Amino acid sequence: MILQISNRQQDFEIEDDLISNIEKSIRICLLQELNDDDYEVSLSFVDEEEIRELNKNYRDNDKVTDVLSFPLDDDFMIDDNLLGDIVICCKRAVEQSIEFNHSIEREIVYLVVHSMFHLLGYDHMNDEDKKVMRSKEKSALKEIGIYKDEAFE
Repeated sequence: MILQISNRQQDFEIEDDLISNIEKSIRICLLQELNDDDYEVSLSFVDEEEIRELNKNYRDNDKVTDVLSFPLDDDFMIDDNLLGDIVICCKRAVEQSIEFNHSIEREIVYLVVHSMFHLLGYDHMNDEDKKVMRSKEKSALKEIGIYKDEAFE
């Protein structure tokens, strides 16, 4: 597995333990879904301004969001092992961790897992799709060891 990381924000310090848990979460999602972890994912940590601009340009939604996922399309004729890009707004993740009363590390790992399933073709636009995607997220988070109130292993 290859994880390309870009940190373009200053709202939250990205520590080695967090990167390790992110790598673990990506590997678990890949193995659960594809039974293979020979894939490449790009992960960017950004500020509110950048994620708002991306959200506006790519989703026609002019507001700050917590995470965006950009799966690579087969039509691009790119190596099949390139899954896509995940973009996380750290400031929004910090706010959500406070709102949901859990650690920022847990929030960021959840956002990565959520985005991985988007990169793997899942969505939550209707109730049935949402149920399937949430079940996959729950399974991955349990294996990672951070479902609900569980701490990192």
